[in-house]
Amino acid sequence: MGWATPYIEKLKNQETVQFRPRGGSMKGKINSGQLVTVMPIGARELKKGDIVLCKVRSYQYLHLIKAIQGDRYQIGNNIGKINGWINKNAIFGICIKVED
Repeated sequence: MGWATPYIEKLKNQETVQFRPRGGSMKGKINSGQLVTVMPIGARELKKGDIVLCKVRSYQYLHLIKAIQGDRYQIGNNIGKINGWINKNAIFGICIKVED
């Protein structure tokens, strides 16, 4: 169970969630403690630059889609780190709003 497990469960039930992520890996897009709103992706077509709540290996991230190859998505943060490649079934929600 990771920090985002309760939010992922709600997203799987088609609920929109709000929370305040901590850390500096998304600095410039999401600063530590800002309120984010994340909604289920549904049938939405994801694109490079989208901020998504996802799981790469066993780690949960609210990070960027850095690249897309077919049905694979490369996930990374906003300060240069790449987390890895995942399929759409490992993406649970998309960030639609960031506020203080």
